[in-house]
Amino acid sequence: FYLSWMWAHPGKKLLFQGAEIASFQEWTAEASLPWHLHEFDEHLGIQSLIRDLNQLLRNEPALHEIDHDGAGFEWIDCTDAENSVFSFLRKPAAAGAKPILVLINATPVPRENFRVGVPLPGFWKEVFNSDAKTYGGSNVGNEGGVDSQAHGSHDRPHSLELTLPPLSTVMFRHT
Repeated sequence: FYLSWMWAHPGKKLLFQGAEIASFQEWTAEASLPWHLHEFDEHLGIQSLIRDLNQLLRNEPALHEIDHDGAGFEWIDCTDAENSVFSFLRKPAAAGAKPILVLINATPVPRENFRVGVPLPGFWKEVFNSDAKTYGGSNVGNEGGVDSQAHGSHDRPHSLELTLPPLSTVMFRHT
């Protein structure tokens, strides 16, 4: 959960040795990485999560093109203390290119029918869900994506009604 939202946040990514397999021990030059952890599904799930996040970062211009500039990031809501949900947009450099919507549910409670404002009408495809079964999650999600509604929210003309998995990061691309 914590790793996944950092990939959506602006800036360069840093992962120290062993984190990609969820090592229990701090890295030391005196010993090799605990590669035996690949025997356990939970550790393979984290490795798959990191692999997929790296592919998403490479393939989605909004996540990397202008991560050094405020123009590439826009808060939707960072004040939802009641639900402990953060939402923001990552934007690419090219005009007309597709933004990425990121939502983080920082509680162990799924959020059903969660409304979030979006700038564009149409279908928003779920391109990442840290709660996917392949990562060891409960597989709560949005069945591939959702259509926007002409119901404004968060000072935006359209909105999505989403299911937010517990302790998760979900990302959507406008199509």
